Amino acid sequence: MDDVSLLLLFAVAVVPLVPTEIALVGMGVAAANGGDPFVLVLAVAVAGCLVSDVGLYTVGRLGGAHVLDRLRSRPSADSSARWIGRHLDRRGVPILVLARWLPAGGTVGALLAGSLRWSATRFLTASLIGVPLWCTYAGGLGYLGGTLLEQTRFGTVFSVVLALLAACVIAVVFRRTTSWSAEA
Repeated sequence: MDDVSLLLLFAVAVVPLVPTEIALVGMGVAAANGGDPFVLVLAVAVAGCLVSDVGLYTVGRLGGAHVLDRLRSRPSADSSARWIGRHLDRRGVPILVLARWLPAGGTVGALLAGSLRWSATRFLTASLIGVPLWCTYAGGLGYLGGTLLEQTRFGTVFSVVLALLAACVIAVVFRRTTSWSAEA
């Protein structure tokens, strides 16, 4: 691979609501098949996601309620925002770490933390734990698929299907948890 692919990965990671996991899975497959070193791919993705998080947190501090209201027009973001909002006060940092796996969870979590006036230290703690874990998960799926199946195209398809399956399982668990919480 070349520097352009890493630059594109960084750009995708920085822009909120752009599906970073697809690019990261693909770069993981490429790394497993002789592309850029996997650690470099992870470092670039982590850096981009951290830049995005800090930007969203800052937007939240400066008036994120308006942005969050607009974001909530998307059903998946609204569900994530409601779930994160219900649990954020009691569980704080662990909820922001887990929120990364929800649809639009990283975006919503960063905006909420900023609008709720979390200290920068508390927010960065959650971000510095959650971002590398999530990037390793997404990139690792691609790397695993690329390693298991040396044919790049088939490995990519396998990794994307595995990532979608994992996302579906997380979504089902999230919906059940949300419905149980609503009934309580």
